[in-house]
Parts: sequence; C-alpha cells; structure tokens
Amino acid sequence: MKSIIKKTALSLMVASFAGGAVAQQTLNSAYFLDDFTYRHEMNPAFMGDSYFSFPVLGQLNMSTRGNVGLENFLFNTERYGLTTFMNPDVSSNEFLGDLDDDNNLSFNLKTSIFSLGFRGFGGYNTVGLNLHVHTGLNIPYGLFAFAKNGMQGDTHYSLDEFSVRARGYAELALGHARQINRNLTVGAKLKVLLGGAAFDATVEDMDINMTQQQWLIRAHAKVNASMKGAYFTEDEEGIVDGMEIESPGVGGLGFGVDLGATYKFDEGPLKGLTLSAAVLDLGFINWSENATAYNEGEDFVFDGFKDIAIDDETGGRKLEDQADDLADDLEKLYNVHTDGEIGSRKTSLATTLNLGAEYAFPLYDKLKFGLLYSKHFDDMFSWQETRVSANVNPTRWFGAGVNYAFSTYGSSMGFVLNFHPTGFNFFIGTDYMLSEVNSQFIPLNSNANVSMGVNIILGKNKH
Repeated sequence: MKSIIKKTALSLMVASFAGGAVAQQTLNSAYFLDDFTYRHEMNPAFMGDSYFSFPVLGQLNMSTRGNVGLENFLFNTERYGLTTFMNPDVSSNEFLGDLDDDNNLSFNLKTSIFSLGFRGFGGYNTVGLNLHVHTGLNIPYGLFAFAKNGMQGDTHYSLDEFSVRARGYAELALGHARQINRNLTVGAKLKVLLGGAAFDATVEDMDINMTQQQWLIRAHAKVNASMKGAYFTEDEEGIVDGMEIESPGVGGLGFGVDLGATYKFDEGPLKGLTLSAAVLDLGFINWSENATAYNEGEDFVFDGFKDIAIDDETGGRKLEDQADDLADDLEKLYNVHTDGEIGSRKTSLATTLNLGAEYAFPLYDKLKFGLLYSKHFDDMFSWQETRVSANVNPTRWFGAGVNYAFSTYGSSMGFVLNFHPTGFNFFIGTDYMLSEVNSQFIPLNSNANVSMGVNIILGKNKH
C-alpha cells in the first residue's frame, strides 16, 4: 500500500498524475473524422476500412484529467525558487484559495496490442486486444488545510472522501456493425476482460482534534487490494505497512458490452444530417482474490506533517523528497489493520454515453461539422463534455479536424491529423492541448492527452 500511495502523491505534486479513476480513453476529436481507423471504439456502429494494426504501435492513448493541476501545488518563491505549497514562504490563502471541496486527478493509459477490422458476415467486424491502466486520487479541501495550517490553538478538522484507486486489465473485444437499411446502422461489441490488479483505499468521516498535547484522529478507512497472490503485511503494532505478492497471475475475469447506432438523413430538409448514439463499457470484473484492511473508527494519535515544510535554516529541498514525506504522512492517516483473510469482490466498469450530430456542408460535402456530447459515469470521477468540431477530408489519403470542448474540468481545444494513403495509416491527435508550462517546461494544467498510432490498410471500402 505504501508504494502505491507514495507514487500517487508524488504524481499529484510533481507530474499531474503522469503515471491515475477511470476516464476517457479514446480520441473524441476524431469521432466525426471519416476514415479514422478506431472510430468503432467510440461507437460500435461506425464502419471503416479493413485494416490490421502494428503490435503495440497501432494505438497508444494517454490522458490526464482533473480539477487541479501543478499550478495549484508548485509556487515560485524569491528565496527558494520553484517549491511546493508546504514552503513557509507560500501563504495559506495563496495555496488554499484556488482549491475545491473535492480535488481529484486521474491518469489513463490504453494501448492496442493487436487490432483488426474487416468486411464479412453481412457487415463490418473488429477484433481487438487492448491493455488498460487507470489510477485516480481524490483529496478533500480539509486535508490540504490540515497539512498546510496544522494546529492553530485547539483545532478541529472534519474530512470526507479521501481516496486512491487503480485498475489494470486486458480486454479482448469482438465487434460487429450492420447496415439495417440505407439510413440505419447498428453495432455491438462484446468484451472479455482479464483483470491484472485493482486497488482501492478510502477514508471517510475523519475527525481530527488537535491540542497542545496531541493530534487525535478518528476515521473509518478501508483498503481493498485485488490481485492474485497479494496479501498485506503488518508492523509490530499490527498496522498495515506494505503488501507482498506471491505467484502473480490473472486476478479477475469480467465481461463488457458496447452498443451503438447511427441514422443518416439522405432526403428532405434534414438531408446531410447524421445522428449517432453509443453506450460504452457496460460491464464488470469479478476479482477472485481480494485482501482487505480496515479501520472501524478507533482513535489514534497522529504526528505527521512535521517534516514536509522547507526549513529556513537548511534551505531548499528537492520536490521528490517533499513528495515522499507527504506520502509517508498520508499513509499514516489510514492506520488500517487486516484479518489476513482473502475473499472476492466485483468492480463495475466506468460507463460512457456518446451522443453525436454531424452535418455535411451542402456546398462542399468533404467538410463536415459535428456536435458531440459525452457523459462519463464513475462516482466522484464522473464528468461530462460538449465538443463542437469541423472536419475535412480533402483527399482520399488525408483528413483533419479541429474542435473545442466545454467540460466539467474547463474548456479546451483539440485536433486530429489522419494520414491514410494506400496500404498505410498514421494518426496523431489530442483532445486537450497543453497551453501552460512553467519555466521548467512542466505542464501546469492537469487536462491533457495524446493519441497516435500506425496501422496497415487493406484496401479502401465503400462506406
């Protein structure tokens, strides 16, 4: 547990989670772009060219998302230069003034091990083997106030929903899309999921009472570690201090489904308009081995957050050292025990809803405008987004699109470039362009992603 919490805290402070809840793993900027190879992953009713991917290189998608970024935790000071919010030269108001009640960040990685699309069986078929990694962190405002301000006389803090979680699994997806008539196309995708690991740590209803004598904490905390061969270790006081893994392997089995449809108006006043809808990742993973640790509300004394701030006498300290200290102290807040038993549990996939409307410009039908609404259902990591786009395919071998999105986490601009000459495809794009970096060229905003891939095109289909 320690290593996971430490890495999560380090990512929060130093790399905006470049290393976190389940979020978008597709390139929404390419949703309306004709001939984009992986459109079927955003709506299984989309039909495209026959293709197969280069192993691993076929599609790589990395994204971060959250309502806080490095700009909330790193500050430039006259004495120490770039430092963290714990520096005494950073005022409490300066740090806490821009934080929300709940502050979350997530990181997502998806790579295509193998992917294939082809015509047959009366429609368009896809086969994909993908790897997914998700991590996420949510820290309430009160915990940052506690860490920054500490004790000011007899002080009381009340905190809710401090949580860390991670997921890693492989996905085998089989899809089929079929044109019902000249207007309507439907599609579905069945997914078999092989779970690698799932980790969840949550602290709820934490009360902190601080006096001159001690810092007394009462909390309800629970930690689940779902991984084959994993178990918790304890120190001499019976407190969980780590996790060991014996004979690792497939830890879970699950299933998922994608459903989608498109309807194209080819006559009347709505000619040129295409409507589409999709529901992605309806499903679950059942984990066969799950280790549990817990704190059922017993009181304990906390002495953390004492060595994080930069000492005026010793001068500056490395960001990594400060992050390590913070992670060590956050770990102590869990104060969990384990009974050593291994059970099972089930986790749900985070479901996404996509609703799209596309209109072909009547005077130049290679230019199309799109409106995409996406809603992601994932507890405290849920979000929604509305994206407007313009896409053009001026030649048979090239397409491009630009777009602008309004979302739960702010607004952003995206683009996609898709090269598809005979026999070859290369694409690159982003939904969230990096707009701000500090003097060390570290991104300040937590919302960013990049998607790229190389694939072989097996001729051009009429679609």
